[in-house]
Amino acid sequence: MKKIWFVGIGGIGMSALARYFAASGRRGGTPRYKGEKWAVGGSDLARSPISDTLIKEGIRVKIGHRIGNIGRDTALVAYNRAIPLNNPEILAAKRFGVPVVPYAELLGDITRQYRTIAISGSHGKSTTTALAGLLLMKAKLDPTILIGTNLRELGGKNMRMGNGPYLVLEADDFGAAFTHYSPTVAIVTNIDREHLDYYGSFANLKRAFLKFLAATRPHGAVILNRDDNVLRSLRARIEKTAATNRVQVAWYSAHGPEEKKIRAALKVPGVHNVSNAAAVLALAKVLGISRGDALRAMSAYRGAWRRMERRGSFRGAPVFDDYAHHPTEIKASLQAFREKYPARKILCVFQPHQAKRLEALFREFTNAFDGADETIVLPAYQVAGRDVPPSAGRGAEALVRAIREKHPRRPIFYLEKPRDLRKAILAAAAPLSRHVIVMMGAGDIVELTDSLVS
Repeated sequence: MKKIWFVGIGGIGMSALARYFAASGRRGGTPRYKGEKWAVGGSDLARSPISDTLIKEGIRVKIGHRIGNIGRDTALVAYNRAIPLNNPEILAAKRFGVPVVPYAELLGDITRQYRTIAISGSHGKSTTTALAGLLLMKAKLDPTILIGTNLRELGGKNMRMGNGPYLVLEADDFGAAFTHYSPTVAIVTNIDREHLDYYGSFANLKRAFLKFLAATRPHGAVILNRDDNVLRSLRARIEKTAATNRVQVAWYSAHGPEEKKIRAALKVPGVHNVSNAAAVLALAKVLGISRGDALRAMSAYRGAWRRMERRGSFRGAPVFDDYAHHPTEIKASLQAFREKYPARKILCVFQPHQAKRLEALFREFTNAFDGADETIVLPAYQVAGRDVPPSAGRGAEALVRAIREKHPRRPIFYLEKPRDLRKAILAAAAPLSRHVIVMMGAGDIVELTDSLVS
C-alpha cells in the first residue's frame, strides 16, 4: 500500500481529493494507478470540522506542518496554492526524492481518466455541480463527484466515488487551477471580477476561462450562460475555437422557455438558482438525459452546506449561514432571501473575505447590501498565505463609512469586536421575531454562527 500525503488537507478541495484517494484504495486503486491502494494522510494548520470528519473516516490528519510527517516511504505529496513552497513537509519530500504535485495538476490527471463534466464560473459553480451530480445519479450513470461544498445527498460529504465513466467536477478558477483539467463537457456559469489578486487584471482572468474552454476534448461540448455579458462578449472567440476543435456549443438562459418548469421543480429560491438549473437542463440535453429526469433531480436538491443553510434561531429569528463573499453573490443571496421571506426584515451580518478582494471591489461592495434592511460588518478575514492588511481607506470600517455617505438613512454598523455580536444584533434589529438573520462570508464567520444558535 502506497502513502499519499495532502499538505492543507482541511481545505474543501483538498479534503475531497483525499476522500477520493481513500475510496480508491478501498476499491483497488485509482483509474491511473490500477491495482494500487493508498494510505491517505495529511496536515493542516488548525483543527476544523472538516479535519475532524476526515479522522472519523479513518484518514490520518496531523495538526501543524512538520518535517516528521513525511518519510522515505511516502509515495506522493500533494499541496494546494495556499501552501508556500518553503513548507517544511514539501522541503522534506524533496529531500527524500518524493514526488510533490500541486492539487490542480493531480486533479487534472484524474480528469483525463474519466468523461469529465467540469463546471466553472465566478459564481454558482457549487450549486450547478451539485445539480449536475444529482442529474447523473438520477439517470443511473453512477458518477464520481468532486465538489467544493458538502451535500446532504452525498452523506454530508464533498465527494462521491462512482463506478461509472463520468466525473462531475467543480472546476476552480482560482490560481488558474481549471486550466489543468481535460473536460469532455465544460460549463461556465458566468465570468466576473474575481480573484484579481492572482490574475492581476480582468483581461487575464478572461484569458484563463478561454484556455479552460479550449481544453475541451474533440466531440465534447461547452455550455455557456447567454445572460452573462462577459461570456456573450467572448462568443465569437469561443465559437471559433470550438469549431476548430470540433466541439459543440450550447447556450442557456434563466429566462428561456423552460423557466416556469424549473421554478416549479426547484426547492431553493433565487433567479441565480434558476440560472444554475438551466445550465444543468442544457447538460441533460447534451448527454441525452430526459427532461423529466432532469427536473426530478432538481426537485430533490435541498441546498448545500453554507449556501442559504438554516442553522437554527436566535431570539425567534431564523439564522442562516451563507457563503456569499463577492458583491454579485451578496446581491443574489439577499434577493433570494427576500423572495423566500417577503414578510420579514433581513439583518445581514457580513465578514469580508480577504482584504485584497475588499480593496479591489470596494465600489461594488458599497452597493451590495441594498437588499438588506440592516447590516453589521465585521473586520475582514485575512486568508493565510494570500492576504495583507487592507490599505488605508479600503478596509471594513471604511466600507461602512462609504455606505453611510451614499445612503445616510440606511442602518449599517461596523462591529470591531465580533464577540459582541449578540448585543449588536439586539441593538440593530427589533423585534427580532420579525427578522431573518443572514450570517454571510467565506471566512470563519461560521464559528460565530455556531455560537449564535447554540
